[in-house]
Amino acid sequence: MSPALTNLAYIVAAILFVFGIKMLGRAETARSGNRLSALGMLIAIVATLAQSGLAYTWIAAGLALGAIIGVLAARLVRMTAMPEMVALFNGFGGLASLLVGWAELEKILHLSAPVYFFHNPVVPTFTWLAIALAVAIGGMTFTGSILAWGKLSGKFGSKAVVFSAQRIVNSLLLLAILVAFAGFVLGSGILASTTVYGLFLGLIAGALLLGILAVLPIGGGDMPVVIALLNSLSGLAAAAAGFVIFNNVLIVAGALVGCSGLILTIIMCKAMNRSLPNVLFSGFGAVEESAGGDTITGEMKAASLEDAYYVLEAASSVVIIPGYGMAVAQAQHAVKELGDLLEANGATVRYAIHPVAGRMPGHMNVLLAEADVPYEQLCEMEAVNPIMGTVDVAIVIGANDVVNPAAVTEKNCPIYGMPIINAHHARTVFALKRGKGAGFSGLVNQLYFLDKTRMLYGDAKSTVTGLVAEFKSAR
Repeated sequence: MSPALTNLAYIVAAILFVFGIKMLGRAETARSGNRLSALGMLIAIVATLAQSGLAYTWIAAGLALGAIIGVLAARLVRMTAMPEMVALFNGFGGLASLLVGWAELEKILHLSAPVYFFHNPVVPTFTWLAIALAVAIGGMTFTGSILAWGKLSGKFGSKAVVFSAQRIVNSLLLLAILVAFAGFVLGSGILASTTVYGLFLGLIAGALLLGILAVLPIGGGDMPVVIALLNSLSGLAAAAAGFVIFNNVLIVAGALVGCSGLILTIIMCKAMNRSLPNVLFSGFGAVEESAGGDTITGEMKAASLEDAYYVLEAASSVVIIPGYGMAVAQAQHAVKELGDLLEANGATVRYAIHPVAGRMPGHMNVLLAEADVPYEQLCEMEAVNPIMGTVDVAIVIGANDVVNPAAVTEKNCPIYGMPIINAHHARTVFALKRGKGAGFSGLVNQLYFLDKTRMLYGDAKSTVTGLVAEFKSAR
Protein backbone atom coordinates (compact mmCIF):
# COMPACT_ATOMS: atom_id res chain seq x y z
CA MET A 1 0.00 0.00 0.00
CA SER A 2 1.33 3.44 -0.92
CA PRO A 3 2.01 6.01 1.82
CA ALA A 4 -0.85 8.16 0.50
CA LEU A 5 -3.39 5.34 0.81
CA THR A 6 -2.03 4.42 4.24
CA ASN A 7 -2.48 7.97 5.51
CA LEU A 8 -5.96 8.12 3.97
CA ALA A 9 -6.90 4.94 5.86
CA TYR A 10 -5.48 6.49 9.03
CA ILE A 11 -7.64 9.60 8.53
CA VAL A 12 -10.75 7.44 8.12
CA ALA A 13 -9.81 5.48 11.26
CA ALA A 14 -9.27 8.71 13.22
CA ILE A 15 -12.69 10.04 12.16
CA LEU A 16 -14.31 6.79 13.28
CA PHE A 17 -12.51 7.08 16.64
CA VAL A 18 -13.88 10.59 17.17
CA PHE A 19 -17.47 9.65 16.32
CA GLY A 20 -17.16 6.44 18.34
CA ILE A 21 -16.07 8.33 21.46
CA LYS A 22 -18.89 10.83 20.93
CA MET A 23 -21.44 8.00 20.81
CA LEU A 24 -20.09 6.50 24.02
CA GLY A 25 -21.56 9.49 25.86
CA ARG A 26 -25.08 8.05 25.78
CA ALA A 27 -26.22 4.63 26.92
CA GLU A 28 -28.45 4.02 23.89
CA THR A 29 -25.60 4.68 21.43
CA ALA A 30 -22.68 3.32 23.47
CA ARG A 31 -22.61 -0.12 21.84
CA SER A 32 -22.72 1.36 18.35
CA GLY A 33 -19.95 3.76 19.30
CA ASN A 34 -17.83 0.89 20.55
CA ARG A 35 -18.35 -1.00 17.28
CA LEU A 36 -17.55 2.12 15.26
CA SER A 37 -14.29 2.62 17.16
CA ALA A 38 -13.44 -1.05 16.71
CA LEU A 39 -13.99 -0.70 12.96
CA GLY A 40 -11.65 2.28 12.94
CA MET A 41 -8.99 0.26 14.74
CA LEU A 42 -9.44 -2.62 12.27
CA ILE A 43 -8.89 -0.24 9.35
CA ALA A 44 -5.78 1.17 11.04
CA ILE A 45 -4.35 -2.30 11.69
CA VAL A 46 -5.00 -3.49 8.13
CA ALA A 47 -3.42 -0.34 6.68
CA THR A 48 -0.37 -0.81 8.91
CA LEU A 49 0.01 -4.49 8.04
CA ALA A 50 -0.21 -3.68 4.34
CA GLN A 51 3.13 -1.88 4.53
CA SER A 52 6.24 -3.68 3.32
CA GLY A 53 9.23 -4.79 5.36
CA LEU A 54 7.30 -6.24 8.28
CA ALA A 55 8.05 -9.53 10.04
CA TYR A 56 4.64 -11.09 9.49
CA THR A 57 5.47 -14.31 11.33
CA TRP A 58 6.07 -12.47 14.59
CA ILE A 59 3.09 -10.20 13.96
CA ALA A 60 0.77 -13.16 13.37
CA ALA A 61 2.03 -14.86 16.52
CA GLY A 62 1.49 -11.69 18.52
CA LEU A 63 -2.00 -11.18 17.11
CA ALA A 64 -2.98 -14.77 17.85
CA LEU A 65 -1.64 -14.66 21.41
CA GLY A 66 -3.21 -11.28 22.10
CA ALA A 67 -6.55 -12.36 20.65
CA ILE A 68 -6.64 -15.48 22.81
CA ILE A 69 -5.77 -13.56 25.97
CA GLY A 70 -8.22 -10.77 25.13
CA VAL A 71 -11.14 -13.09 24.40
CA LEU A 72 -10.56 -15.14 27.53
CA ALA A 73 -10.17 -12.04 29.70
CA ALA A 74 -13.36 -10.48 28.32
CA ARG A 75 -15.37 -13.69 28.67
CA LEU A 76 -14.18 -14.72 32.11
CA VAL A 77 -13.95 -11.37 33.90
CA ARG A 78 -16.66 -10.71 36.46
CA MET A 79 -18.36 -7.32 36.42
CA THR A 80 -17.02 -6.70 39.91
CA ALA A 81 -13.50 -7.17 38.56
CA MET A 82 -13.96 -4.76 35.64
CA PRO A 83 -12.09 -1.88 37.38
CA GLU A 84 -9.08 -4.13 37.93
CA MET A 85 -9.22 -5.20 34.27
CA VAL A 86 -9.29 -1.57 33.14
CA ALA A 87 -6.26 -0.87 35.33
CA LEU A 88 -4.41 -3.79 33.73
CA PHE A 89 -5.30 -2.54 30.24
CA ASN A 90 -3.91 0.88 31.13
CA GLY A 91 -0.76 -0.70 32.49
CA PHE A 92 -0.08 -2.92 29.50
CA GLY A 93 -0.73 0.02 27.18
CA GLY A 94 1.97 1.94 29.02
CA LEU A 95 4.33 -1.04 28.86
CA ALA A 96 3.74 -1.36 25.11
CA SER A 97 4.70 2.31 24.63
CA LEU A 98 7.82 1.82 26.72
CA LEU A 99 8.87 -1.19 24.65
CA VAL A 100 8.20 0.64 21.37
CA GLY A 101 10.44 3.51 22.45
CA TRP A 102 13.16 1.18 23.66
CA ALA A 103 12.99 -0.96 20.51
CA GLU A 104 13.31 2.12 18.28
CA LEU A 105 16.35 3.22 20.26
CA GLU A 106 17.98 -0.17 19.81
CA LYS A 107 17.16 0.00 16.09
CA ILE A 108 18.91 3.35 15.80
CA LEU A 109 21.87 1.96 17.72
CA HIS A 110 22.10 -1.05 15.41
CA LEU A 111 21.85 1.01 12.21
CA SER A 112 24.43 3.50 13.46
CA ALA A 113 27.04 0.92 14.49
CA PRO A 114 29.97 1.12 14.70
CA VAL A 115 29.49 4.92 14.90
CA TYR A 116 28.53 6.23 18.33
CA PHE A 117 24.83 6.56 17.67
CA PHE A 118 24.28 9.40 20.10
CA HIS A 119 26.67 11.47 17.99
CA ASN A 120 24.79 10.63 14.78
CA PRO A 121 23.62 13.98 13.31
CA VAL A 122 21.02 12.18 11.16
CA VAL A 123 18.80 11.52 14.21
CA PRO A 124 17.03 14.74 15.26
CA THR A 125 16.68 15.82 18.87
CA PHE A 126 12.89 15.47 18.55
CA THR A 127 13.30 11.70 18.11
CA TRP A 128 15.24 11.46 21.38
CA LEU A 129 12.56 13.59 23.05
CA ALA A 130 9.76 11.33 21.78
CA ILE A 131 11.60 8.19 22.89
CA ALA A 132 12.21 9.65 26.35
CA LEU A 133 8.56 10.65 26.73
CA ALA A 134 7.32 7.23 25.59
CA VAL A 135 9.47 5.29 28.06
CA ALA A 136 9.02 7.73 30.97
CA ILE A 137 5.23 8.04 30.76
CA GLY A 138 4.82 4.40 29.73
CA GLY A 139 6.95 3.07 32.58
CA MET A 140 5.19 5.16 35.22
CA THR A 141 1.79 4.13 33.81
CA PHE A 142 2.73 0.45 33.85
CA THR A 143 3.81 0.11 37.47
CA GLY A 144 1.22 2.59 38.71
CA SER A 145 -1.53 0.62 37.00
CA ILE A 146 -0.26 -2.70 38.34
CA LEU A 147 -0.33 -1.29 41.86
CA ALA A 148 -3.82 0.15 41.24
CA TRP A 149 -4.90 -3.30 40.05
CA GLY A 150 -3.54 -4.80 43.26
CA LYS A 151 -5.32 -2.23 45.43
CA LEU A 152 -8.63 -2.66 43.61
CA SER A 153 -8.47 -6.45 43.78
CA GLY A 154 -7.35 -6.41 47.42
CA LYS A 155 -4.14 -8.31 46.65
CA PHE A 156 -1.95 -5.41 47.82
CA GLY A 157 -4.42 -3.91 50.31
CA SER A 158 -6.69 -1.00 49.51
CA LYS A 159 -5.45 1.42 52.18
CA ALA A 160 -3.23 4.39 51.44
CA VAL A 161 0.37 3.70 52.49
CA VAL A 162 2.15 6.74 53.88
CA PHE A 163 5.67 6.80 55.33
CA SER A 164 7.80 9.59 56.77
CA ALA A 165 9.54 11.86 54.25
CA GLN A 166 7.46 10.31 51.46
CA ARG A 167 7.03 13.56 49.58
CA ILE A 168 10.73 14.31 49.87
CA VAL A 169 11.62 10.88 48.48
CA ASN A 170 9.16 11.29 45.62
CA SER A 171 10.45 14.79 44.87
CA LEU A 172 14.07 13.62 44.78
CA LEU A 173 13.13 10.71 42.54
CA LEU A 174 11.25 13.06 40.18
CA LEU A 175 14.29 15.35 40.10
CA ALA A 176 16.53 12.40 39.23
CA ILE A 177 14.15 11.40 36.43
CA LEU A 178 14.22 14.93 35.01
CA VAL A 179 18.03 14.94 35.08
CA ALA A 180 18.18 11.58 33.31
CA PHE A 181 15.56 12.79 30.83
CA ALA A 182 17.49 15.96 29.99
CA GLY A 183 20.80 14.11 29.85
CA PHE A 184 19.44 11.57 27.40
CA VAL A 185 17.73 14.11 25.13
CA LEU A 186 20.48 16.75 25.15
CA GLY A 187 23.54 14.59 25.81
CA SER A 188 24.32 13.90 22.13
CA GLY A 189 27.78 15.23 21.38
CA ILE A 190 28.30 16.33 24.97
CA LEU A 191 28.41 13.16 27.05
CA ALA A 192 29.93 9.80 26.27
CA SER A 193 27.57 7.40 24.52
CA THR A 194 27.78 4.87 27.34
CA THR A 195 26.85 7.61 29.80
CA VAL A 196 23.84 8.68 27.76
CA TYR A 197 22.67 5.08 27.43
CA GLY A 198 23.09 4.66 31.18
CA LEU A 199 20.94 7.74 31.70
CA PHE A 200 18.32 6.15 29.43
CA LEU A 201 18.25 2.99 31.54
CA GLY A 202 18.11 5.13 34.67
CA LEU A 203 15.15 7.00 33.18
CA ILE A 204 13.29 3.71 32.73
CA ALA A 205 14.10 2.51 36.24
CA GLY A 206 13.11 5.84 37.77
CA ALA A 207 9.81 5.94 35.88
CA LEU A 208 8.94 2.40 36.97
CA LEU A 209 9.71 3.24 40.59
CA LEU A 210 7.83 6.56 40.49
CA GLY A 211 4.70 4.79 39.25
CA ILE A 212 4.72 2.65 42.40
CA LEU A 213 5.50 5.48 44.82
CA ALA A 214 2.91 7.76 43.22
CA VAL A 215 0.01 5.31 43.65
CA LEU A 216 1.15 3.95 47.02
CA PRO A 217 -0.25 6.85 49.13
CA ILE A 218 -3.62 6.81 47.34
CA GLY A 219 -6.46 5.00 49.11
CA GLY A 220 -9.16 2.85 47.56
CA GLY A 221 -11.78 5.60 47.86
CA ASP A 222 -9.83 7.70 45.35
CA MET A 223 -9.36 4.90 42.84
CA PRO A 224 -11.94 6.22 40.32
CA VAL A 225 -9.76 9.32 39.87
CA VAL A 226 -6.57 7.26 39.66
CA ILE A 227 -8.07 4.95 37.01
CA ALA A 228 -9.08 7.96 34.89
CA LEU A 229 -5.64 9.57 35.29
CA LEU A 230 -3.78 6.37 34.41
CA ASN A 231 -6.02 6.00 31.38
CA SER A 232 -4.97 9.49 30.30
CA LEU A 233 -1.29 8.71 30.84
CA SER A 234 -1.54 5.51 28.79
CA GLY A 235 -2.95 7.58 25.94
CA LEU A 236 -0.16 10.16 26.19
CA ALA A 237 2.43 7.38 26.19
CA ALA A 238 0.84 5.91 23.06
CA ALA A 239 0.89 9.31 21.36
CA ALA A 240 4.60 9.68 22.21
CA ALA A 241 5.22 6.19 20.79
CA GLY A 242 3.41 7.30 17.64
CA PHE A 243 5.87 10.16 17.23
CA VAL A 244 8.73 7.71 17.75
CA ILE A 245 7.71 5.46 14.87
CA PHE A 246 5.99 8.21 12.81
CA ASN A 247 2.57 6.53 12.93
CA ASN A 248 -0.18 9.11 12.51
CA VAL A 249 -3.10 6.99 13.69
CA LEU A 250 -1.25 6.06 16.90
CA ILE A 251 -0.63 9.75 17.56
CA VAL A 252 -4.31 10.60 17.02
CA ALA A 253 -5.63 7.65 19.04
CA GLY A 254 -3.22 8.33 21.89
CA ALA A 255 -4.13 12.01 21.94
CA LEU A 256 -7.85 11.17 22.04
CA VAL A 257 -7.39 8.77 24.95
CA GLY A 258 -5.08 11.19 26.75
CA CYS A 259 -7.45 14.15 26.44
CA SER A 260 -10.63 12.22 27.26
CA GLY A 261 -8.93 10.60 30.25
CA LEU A 262 -7.78 14.00 31.52
CA ILE A 263 -11.27 15.47 31.12
CA LEU A 264 -12.72 12.50 33.01
CA THR A 265 -10.13 12.98 35.75
CA ILE A 266 -11.18 16.60 36.16
CA ILE A 267 -14.85 15.56 36.28
CA MET A 268 -14.07 12.99 38.99
CA CYS A 269 -12.17 15.55 41.07
CA LYS A 270 -15.00 18.04 40.70
CA ALA A 271 -17.48 15.38 41.82
CA MET A 272 -15.49 14.99 45.05
CA ASN A 273 -14.83 18.74 45.39
CA ARG A 274 -11.11 18.05 45.58
CA SER A 275 -8.12 19.06 43.51
CA LEU A 276 -5.99 16.50 41.70
CA PRO A 277 -2.92 17.25 43.90
CA ASN A 278 -5.08 16.63 46.97
CA VAL A 279 -6.15 13.24 45.59
CA LEU A 280 -2.58 12.28 44.70
CA PHE A 281 -0.74 13.56 47.74
CA SER A 282 -3.16 13.79 50.69
CA GLY A 283 -2.87 10.13 51.72
CA PHE A 284 -6.64 9.95 52.16
CA GLY A 285 -7.61 6.56 53.55
CA ALA A 286 -4.36 5.89 55.40
CA VAL A 287 -6.23 5.72 58.70
CA GLU A 288 -7.60 2.24 59.34
CA GLU A 289 -11.10 3.42 60.22
CA SER A 290 -12.42 6.79 61.31
CA ALA A 291 -15.70 8.48 62.01
CA GLY A 292 -17.19 10.66 59.34
CA GLY A 293 -16.86 13.85 61.37
CA ASP A 294 -17.61 14.41 65.05
CA THR A 295 -18.10 11.49 67.40
CA ILE A 296 -21.15 9.54 66.30
CA THR A 297 -23.82 8.83 68.87
CA GLY A 298 -26.62 6.32 68.75
CA GLU A 299 -26.69 2.98 67.07
CA MET A 300 -27.50 1.37 63.77
CA LYS A 301 -31.01 -0.05 63.87
CA ALA A 302 -31.74 -3.24 61.93
CA ALA A 303 -35.03 -4.05 60.21
CA SER A 304 -36.49 -7.27 58.90
CA LEU A 305 -37.39 -7.90 55.27
CA GLU A 306 -41.05 -8.02 56.25
CA ASP A 307 -40.85 -4.57 57.88
CA ALA A 308 -39.05 -3.19 54.84
CA TYR A 309 -41.68 -4.67 52.53
CA TYR A 310 -44.57 -2.93 54.34
CA VAL A 311 -42.80 0.44 54.03
CA LEU A 312 -41.93 -0.08 50.36
CA GLU A 313 -45.42 -1.36 49.58
CA ALA A 314 -46.88 1.92 50.81
CA ALA A 315 -44.28 4.12 49.08
CA SER A 316 -45.24 6.28 46.10
CA SER A 317 -41.66 7.32 45.25
CA VAL A 318 -38.44 5.31 45.67
CA VAL A 319 -34.85 6.24 44.85
CA ILE A 320 -32.30 3.43 44.60
CA ILE A 321 -28.68 4.49 45.23
CA PRO A 322 -26.23 1.78 44.11
CA GLY A 323 -22.61 1.40 45.19
CA TYR A 324 -19.84 -1.15 45.01
CA GLY A 325 -21.78 -3.46 47.36
CA MET A 326 -24.27 -4.04 44.55
CA ALA A 327 -21.42 -4.97 42.23
CA VAL A 328 -19.84 -7.36 44.71
CA ALA A 329 -23.13 -9.16 45.26
CA GLN A 330 -24.00 -9.14 41.54
CA ALA A 331 -27.37 -7.80 42.63
CA GLN A 332 -28.14 -5.57 39.64
CA HIS A 333 -30.65 -7.99 38.08
CA ALA A 334 -32.46 -8.47 41.41
CA VAL A 335 -32.50 -4.69 41.87
CA LYS A 336 -34.04 -4.27 38.42
CA GLU A 337 -36.73 -6.83 39.32
CA LEU A 338 -37.47 -5.03 42.58
CA GLY A 339 -37.73 -1.74 40.69
CA ASP A 340 -40.22 -3.29 38.24
CA LEU A 341 -42.35 -4.61 41.13
CA LEU A 342 -42.33 -1.20 42.81
CA GLU A 343 -43.44 0.41 39.56
CA ALA A 344 -46.20 -2.17 39.13
CA ASN A 345 -47.30 -1.27 42.65
CA GLY A 346 -47.69 2.37 41.63
CA ALA A 347 -44.39 3.82 42.84
CA THR A 348 -42.12 6.12 40.84
CA VAL A 349 -38.65 4.54 40.76
CA ARG A 350 -35.38 6.34 40.06
CA TYR A 351 -31.75 5.25 40.25
CA ALA A 352 -29.43 7.94 41.61
CA ILE A 353 -25.88 7.63 40.27
CA HIS A 354 -22.98 9.44 41.91
CA PRO A 355 -20.03 10.14 39.56
CA VAL A 356 -17.53 8.32 41.81
CA ALA A 357 -19.73 5.43 42.97
CA GLY A 358 -17.97 2.11 42.52
CA ARG A 359 -14.33 1.54 41.65
CA MET A 360 -14.11 3.27 38.28
CA PRO A 361 -15.95 6.02 36.38
CA GLY A 362 -19.33 4.83 35.11
CA HIS A 363 -19.17 1.57 37.07
CA MET A 364 -22.79 1.73 38.26
CA ASN A 365 -24.06 2.77 34.85
CA VAL A 366 -22.45 -0.30 33.29
CA LEU A 367 -23.97 -2.64 35.88
CA LEU A 368 -27.46 -1.20 35.57
CA ALA A 369 -27.27 -1.18 31.78
CA GLU A 370 -26.33 -4.87 31.94
CA ALA A 371 -29.57 -5.45 33.86
CA ASP A 372 -31.56 -3.48 31.22
CA VAL A 373 -32.55 -0.69 33.59
CA PRO A 374 -34.15 2.02 31.39
CA TYR A 375 -31.78 4.89 30.76
CA GLU A 376 -34.56 7.36 31.58
CA GLN A 377 -34.64 6.10 35.18
CA LEU A 378 -30.94 6.88 35.75
CA CYS A 379 -30.56 10.25 37.46
CA GLU A 380 -27.38 12.20 38.03
CA MET A 381 -26.70 13.64 41.46
CA GLU A 382 -27.60 17.21 40.43
CA ALA A 383 -30.97 16.06 39.08
CA VAL A 384 -32.08 13.89 41.99
CA ASN A 385 -30.95 15.97 44.98
CA PRO A 386 -33.61 18.71 44.60
CA ILE A 387 -36.42 16.14 44.89
CA MET A 388 -34.94 13.94 47.65
CA GLY A 389 -37.04 15.72 50.28
CA THR A 390 -40.19 14.41 48.58
CA VAL A 391 -38.97 10.81 48.26
CA ASP A 392 -40.70 8.26 50.48
CA VAL A 393 -37.88 5.70 50.54
CA ALA A 394 -34.19 5.82 49.60
CA ILE A 395 -32.56 2.40 49.21
CA VAL A 396 -28.77 2.60 49.60
CA ILE A 397 -27.08 -0.55 48.28
CA GLY A 398 -23.48 -0.79 49.35
CA ALA A 399 -22.67 2.90 48.90
CA ASN A 400 -20.84 4.72 51.69
CA ASP A 401 -19.05 8.04 51.15
CA VAL A 402 -21.37 9.22 48.36
CA VAL A 403 -24.32 9.38 50.82
CA ASN A 404 -22.47 10.33 54.02
CA PRO A 405 -24.13 13.46 55.54
CA ALA A 406 -20.85 14.30 57.29
CA ALA A 407 -19.60 15.61 53.94
CA VAL A 408 -22.17 18.40 54.32
CA THR A 409 -22.37 18.98 58.08
CA GLU A 410 -18.99 18.18 59.65
CA LYS A 411 -16.06 20.46 58.83
CA ASN A 412 -13.54 18.12 60.47
CA CYS A 413 -14.63 15.19 58.28
CA PRO A 414 -12.01 14.12 55.68
CA ILE A 415 -14.63 14.29 52.91
CA TYR A 416 -16.17 17.60 54.01
CA GLY A 417 -17.30 19.59 51.00
CA MET A 418 -17.68 16.58 48.73
CA PRO A 419 -21.02 16.68 46.88
CA ILE A 420 -23.19 13.73 47.92
CA ILE A 421 -26.56 12.26 47.07
CA ASN A 422 -28.84 13.60 49.81
CA ALA A 423 -30.30 10.27 50.89
CA HIS A 424 -30.68 11.69 54.41
CA HIS A 425 -33.40 14.02 53.10
CA ALA A 426 -35.68 11.12 52.18
CA ARG A 427 -38.48 10.24 54.58
CA THR A 428 -37.15 6.71 55.16
CA VAL A 429 -33.78 5.16 54.33
CA PHE A 430 -32.97 1.47 53.95
CA ALA A 431 -29.24 0.76 53.89
CA LEU A 432 -28.06 -2.63 52.64
CA LYS A 433 -24.72 -3.68 54.12
CA ARG A 434 -22.89 -6.91 54.85
CA GLY A 435 -21.92 -5.76 58.34
CA LYS A 436 -21.33 -2.78 60.59
CA GLY A 437 -17.84 -1.91 59.34
CA ALA A 438 -16.74 1.22 57.50
CA GLY A 439 -16.69 1.51 53.74
CA PHE A 440 -13.78 1.19 51.30
CA SER A 441 -12.41 4.61 52.27
CA GLY A 442 -12.39 3.79 55.99
CA LEU A 443 -15.05 6.32 57.03
CA VAL A 444 -18.09 5.42 59.12
CA ASN A 445 -21.29 6.70 57.52
CA GLN A 446 -23.41 8.98 59.72
CA LEU A 447 -26.45 8.14 57.60
CA TYR A 448 -26.64 4.71 59.21
CA PHE A 449 -27.18 6.24 62.67
CA LEU A 450 -30.13 8.49 61.80
CA ASP A 451 -33.54 7.74 63.30
CA LYS A 452 -35.06 7.45 59.83
CA THR A 453 -32.52 4.82 58.71
CA ARG A 454 -32.97 1.07 59.02
CA MET A 455 -30.22 -1.41 58.22
CA LEU A 456 -30.83 -4.52 56.13
CA TYR A 457 -27.80 -6.67 56.88
CA GLY A 458 -26.54 -9.42 54.63
CA ASP A 459 -25.56 -10.05 51.03
CA ALA A 460 -27.23 -7.41 48.84
CA LYS A 461 -28.46 -9.90 46.27
CA SER A 462 -30.03 -12.13 48.93
CA THR A 463 -31.62 -9.13 50.63
CA VAL A 464 -33.11 -7.70 47.44
CA THR A 465 -34.24 -11.17 46.33
CA GLY A 466 -35.98 -11.51 49.70
CA LEU A 467 -37.79 -8.22 49.16
CA VAL A 468 -38.83 -9.42 45.70
CA ALA A 469 -40.20 -12.61 47.25
CA GLU A 470 -42.19 -10.55 49.77
CA PHE A 471 -43.85 -8.58 46.96
CA LYS A 472 -44.60 -11.72 44.95
CA SER A 473 -46.04 -13.62 47.91
CA ALA A 474 -48.40 -10.73 48.67
CA ARG A 475 -50.00 -10.90 45.23
